[in-house]
Amino acid sequence: MLKSKIHRARLTGTELEYEGSITIDAALMHAADMLPGEQVHVLNLNNGSRVVTYVIEAPANSGTVLLNGPAARMGQVGDLVIILSYCELSDEEARSFRPRVVQVDDRNAWRQNENPAGQRHETKT
Repeated sequence: MLKSKIHRARLTGTELEYEGSITIDAALMHAADMLPGEQVHVLNLNNGSRVVTYVIEAPANSGTVLLNGPAARMGQVGDLVIILSYCELSDEEARSFRPRVVQVDDRNAWRQNENPAGQRHETKT
C-alpha cells in the first residue's frame, strides 16, 4: 500500500558521482514518515521517468531534494517529482489506512495546512 508521498517537490540538484539515492530535507522526511535508507519510488513529472532508490537525510528545512548516482540521470534541477513510499498491511488494516500526503511549495517547504495527516501505523518487515 502507498504509505506516504511528497507531492510535487522540485529537484534542487543532481550528483552523478555519488553512489546512489535521493537526498531529502529531514523536515519533509519526518512529515512523510520516511526513514533514512527507506526504499522510495521517484516519479519525474517533467520527463516521465520513474526510479527506485533509497532515502538519505538532508538538513531540516534546507529544501533539499537531490538525485544521486545513476538516478541523477533521471532529472534536472527544477524538475517536479513525486516521492512515494510503500508499506505492507493486512487486508483489514489496508481497508482503513490513509497514506500521508505532504504538499510542498516552490521552495520545497511543507505546506502544513494542506497536509491531511495519514494514520499512524506500524509496517511489517
